[in-house]
Amino acid sequence: MRNHTMRNDSQVTQTDSIPFISMVPFLLITFLISWSILALFILLPEPMGRLFGQLSGSHPLFFLAVWAPGIAAFIIISFKSGFRGLRRYLSRVLRWRTSYIWYLFLLVGIPLVFYAGSAWKGTLFSDPFPVTSLRALLPALLLGIIKGPVEEFGWRGFALPLMQRKFAPFWSGLVLGMMWGFWHLLAFMASGTQQSAWSFLPFFIGTITISLIMTALFNDSKGSILLPALMHFQLMNPIWPEAQPYDTYLLTFITVIVVWGHRKTMFSKSGGITEIVPRTECRIIADKDSSVSL
Repeated sequence: MRNHTMRNDSQVTQTDSIPFISMVPFLLITFLISWSILALFILLPEPMGRLFGQLSGSHPLFFLAVWAPGIAAFIIISFKSGFRGLRRYLSRVLRWRTSYIWYLFLLVGIPLVFYAGSAWKGTLFSDPFPVTSLRALLPALLLGIIKGPVEEFGWRGFALPLMQRKFAPFWSGLVLGMMWGFWHLLAFMASGTQQSAWSFLPFFIGTITISLIMTALFNDSKGSILLPALMHFQLMNPIWPEAQPYDTYLLTFITVIVVWGHRKTMFSKSGGITEIVPRTECRIIADKDSSVSL
């Protein structure tokens, strides 16, 4: 296994054998899975509908399309680092320690963004709760937990550390946000998806702003997969009211604050976590000699 020189805890570990060129197969697999599925439903709606049923946000094939970044990451890590490497990578879900301010933002700030955005839109009192019954809420929450957050195994868990080996966190988050937004494009063209009712440009801007916020969160949490996944879930939590595109405007303002507050690390290449496969499995209680603070 190729050895890498470590400058500090943000550098590639000696056991991390995932090279930067792995971004190429990651993007190829991600786009191939997702765009093939959506393109077939767009170009051949009737045959696909007869074979698999009409496409919707809860359709199994739509789930497969959404999970593509995570699937791509699992495939590449398994090939490069084997099962043990994949297990160490997955143990990064146990990284949860970060500033209490981030938890305040995730648990209180994001809901406030949606309620403030809905009030700005003028729909707060007319439709404050999208899911109106407990019977509908529980399945919606379950789908929200197992759908969008799985993307973060790929985008933040795999692609962002690779990007930060070459670029400062700000530029890594910016470019990754553009890729992430563009990846969603066909979902706006396929009938039956949630995105088909939205405008693409505000959404695209939103993915860039969210990517920059997640970049700061990812680095502050020493490469946690859990916290970006939690943020992703909160952004699509069915409890919060519909606020498009005003939630995007508010998140853009928050992004400016986050980037400015983290300007020393966001614009420094040494400020980014580049590790994908940890040297040892992350545990809830860190070993005394561990270089990763959990």
